[in-house]
Amino acid sequence: MSKLMEAFQAFFRQHSAHWLETLGYKEADPHLLLYAFFQHIINEGGRIEREYALGRGRAGLLILWPQGTRRQRIAIECKVLNGSLETEVSKGLTQTDSHMDIRATHEGHLVFFDRDKKLWKDKVFRRSETVNGMPVEVWGM
Repeated sequence: MSKLMEAFQAFFRQHSAHWLETLGYKEADPHLLLYAFFQHIINEGGRIEREYALGRGRAGLLILWPQGTRRQRIAIECKVLNGSLETEVSKGLTQTDSHMDIRATHEGHLVFFDRDKKLWKDKVFRRSETVNGMPVEVWGM
């Protein structure tokens, strides 16, 4: 999953300006691009489920991927960055933890889309966090 997220991060950096200009839904566009990027890959053997609770600031994906006789379950929480990164990460980790608990996953990813006009080198990052003993990768783009 981390390799897919790295590939999406590179794709988003290179192509988002064009796509985000044409789609027209400032809050949902980055999430839709992430979903579309994964859809083609996941459909080759897994399943992707979308969850929207936009009134509560949530938009998530659940990836179900075959792994032997069981299915790997991966929660992805998507957020458009509004305000301080550290404040948003703290709130986002709580939401991701809730998403992981409800969906019974053991892997989580929290993705921030920074819509500010700043250099990409200042937007793109990856860091590892732990919430209630569970690993969560935090991605910025």
